[in-house]
Amino acid sequence: MKYILTFLCCLFFMEGHCQLPKGFVYVKDIIPDLPVELHYFTSNNFVGVPITGYQSNQLILTKAAALALKQVHEVLQTQNLCLKVYDGYRPQRAVNHFILWARDLKDTITKPVYYPEVEKRTLFKAGYISSKSGHSRGSTVDLTIIDGNTGVPLDMGSPFDFFGKQSWLTYSAISTQQKVNRQLLQKVMSQHGFRNYTKEWWHFTLRGEPFSKTFFDFVVK
Repeated sequence: MKYILTFLCCLFFMEGHCQLPKGFVYVKDIIPDLPVELHYFTSNNFVGVPITGYQSNQLILTKAAALALKQVHEVLQTQNLCLKVYDGYRPQRAVNHFILWARDLKDTITKPVYYPEVEKRTLFKAGYISSKSGHSRGSTVDLTIIDGNTGVPLDMGSPFDFFGKQSWLTYSAISTQQKVNRQLLQKVMSQHGFRNYTKEWWHFTLRGEPFSKTFFDFVVK
């Protein structure tokens, strides 16, 4: 099935894009000024190499998620702030890449940066790595808030994709300003239909997502 989806994606083109499955959009067509930095398209991630299935820095989401995200972005812009997205739709083959990496206990090159206090063998049990990801359903995003003038991310108390308690919403050993920044992100996302994953301050899924039981595998390109 995954090969059929990939073939369909690359068979038709429109304005430089691959034709996506029905219900999906390139987010820049909905939010042209949204900053996007897909970490899995690069080696700047917890695996340390570009991830299988990411062939461009194109953010893809379901249309419903993209429209809701547009509302969030517009609200923040009235405060001279912007969203910045680190990941959206994620093909299942990328998740499979994560699984293979997690099982290779000898590969700990990125441990000092991404999981210094967590043993790699516990990443599955701790909920940081899974065999299925909500991202593959197309309505989950990883993001932060940036300053509208400088483009600098607000300090959230831990980096994106940091595996550890510092990234949990219940973690209290952060500064007052870091708490305020997290609360702002949580509030504005919740007000526009997204729910958070409590172990990752950056991770949000659209409530009532259109493909709640379907995990897609077309490439990001």
